[in-house]
Amino acid sequence: MTVTGIITAIVVGLILGVLGRFFAPGKQSIPIWLTIIVGIIAAFLGTWIARGLGYADTKGFDWLELITQIVVAAVGVALAANLYGRRGVTR
Repeated sequence: MTVTGIITAIVVGLILGVLGRFFAPGKQSIPIWLTIIVGIIAAFLGTWIARGLGYADTKGFDWLELITQIVVAAVGVALAANLYGRRGVTR
């Protein structure tokens, strides 16, 4: 992987993470680094799902793939916020 590929993954991860936070219900008290990681994972997982279901191989921009990535990011952010919020809490 090149430096450009790493920077692109971070930027895409940040954008998808922020969109995921926007669409996730409730308040998310997670740090920006966790948002970026969730966004990067959502980008890969969303692409994998879209290609696996066969709707990501179109000419031009794949809107359905992007929507899938955003949904995966929103679910990921909600899960991360839930798990990160429980950290350090004893019951």
